[in-house]
Amino acid sequence: MEALVSFTFSRRRFIGGLGAVAASSSLRQSVFGLSEPLYPPMDLSYFDTPIRPAAGDRPVGYAAITWEGHDRQAIEDIAAVGYRGIQLRTTALKEFRSPFELRDLLHQRHLTFVALSSGGARLEPAVEAEDLAKHLANAKFLRDAGGLFLQMTDQKPKDRPVTADDYRRLGKLLSEIGKRSADLGVSVAYHNHMHSVGERPDEVDRILDSADARYVKLLLDIAHYVEGGGDPVKAIEKYRDRLLFLHIKDVQTVSPGANSKNPYRFVELGHGRVDLPAVFAALERVKFRGWLIVELDGNPDAARAPKASALINKEYLEKRIGLAV
Repeated sequence: MEALVSFTFSRRRFIGGLGAVAASSSLRQSVFGLSEPLYPPMDLSYFDTPIRPAAGDRPVGYAAITWEGHDRQAIEDIAAVGYRGIQLRTTALKEFRSPFELRDLLHQRHLTFVALSSGGARLEPAVEAEDLAKHLANAKFLRDAGGLFLQMTDQKPKDRPVTADDYRRLGKLLSEIGKRSADLGVSVAYHNHMHSVGERPDEVDRILDSADARYVKLLLDIAHYVEGGGDPVKAIEKYRDRLLFLHIKDVQTVSPGANSKNPYRFVELGHGRVDLPAVFAALERVKFRGWLIVELDGNPDAARAPKASALINKEYLEKRIGLAV
């Protein structure tokens, strides 16, 4: 009986409370003249469609290789053109007295130190310890200079064909460098490259299969990949979860008899045979939002300054691709 009385009392208080709230609402409408709801009805269906990041959300940097070791000038020019990041080579280790000097200069020029080209890993067992020490020293310099990624290539044996053991050895060495670099806060990426063990798509596959995916990512150079007989669109889709950053570049076939040691040369974007719109469409499909580094290994026109080429590449990205550099 006592429980019933308590329940009845509580129910009466609850109903009374509802009446008080309704009366209060009516009073406020009467006092303030609010005969309509405080906020008009709204169509919220607009928010049903998620906002997709624009192409310009991908950060774009530029490689200093075109300046052929004049790194201070490269920093000034790349910053002046408006790129947000830079990739440097090991010439920077000699150019700057300390990594902190480089870090401060890049900060002043509002440039992110995206990557350092650390050179190639050799396949001879006698030099593995030496190579490991060298690349870890480079990773430490990169870290102290505020950098992000260590680029690794390899040196193809000159006096013999590549063997299955070479792929395993290279994968193991890259993994060891990647693991120790990770302890420093630096990520390692393998860079596919002509005249290397990882020249053709199947060779890149074998190297990455032999390396620990936790510590060795892929720096996809789309022009080298094309020249090696591959389709960078397929590579982007295949390695979507392992892409660390990309080299955005173009390559042109050189006619026989031309003054070139290779049957190709790298050129400004839009002047070669890489299907750049298809590459960017693939990046959009896999939702890649990492760094893109525009690279021109060597200036195809000796009369053109590296800064002028950087401007040509920027114009292509903005006008043809719709990428806000």
